[in-house]
Amino acid sequence: MKTLVLGIGNLLLKDEGVGIHAIRALEKETLPPDIDLLDGGTGGLHLLGRLQEYDRIILVDATLDHHPPGAIRHIRPRYATDYPPLMSAHEIGLRDMIEAMILCGHHPEVDLLVVSAGDIGELGVELSPAVEASLPEIIRRIRLLIRN
Repeated sequence: MKTLVLGIGNLLLKDEGVGIHAIRALEKETLPPDIDLLDGGTGGLHLLGRLQEYDRIILVDATLDHHPPGAIRHIRPRYATDYPPLMSAHEIGLRDMIEAMILCGHHPEVDLLVVSAGDIGELGVELSPAVEASLPEIIRRIRLLIRN
């Protein structure tokens, strides 16, 4: 099964870039040959073709929710409506990309790791301490998902 680990986020908005930070940490590791990593930036329909190349996508993104910053949730969405209602702000939402893939006749298996963000209104390339502390757990969960 060809798998893509995709980090989404805006690196300039602190916690909003947690997906990108996760990809950068994984780039330092040796992964199985059927695993690809992609810094998806702020998403967008330009990713659609690339996403359709994979049987499985492990996606890491920030979310704005009622959980404390750094909280991690694993979701296995089957439909666009299964995604959290307040994913972080990107030029095109993940829901939109999933709906477009369904319309194109391809829907890979998706494991979504959402990480609760703190204030994403502040500019900066560093994560907040709470979200930074969650990175080892995010990487551990990605490794487990890769193995299973």
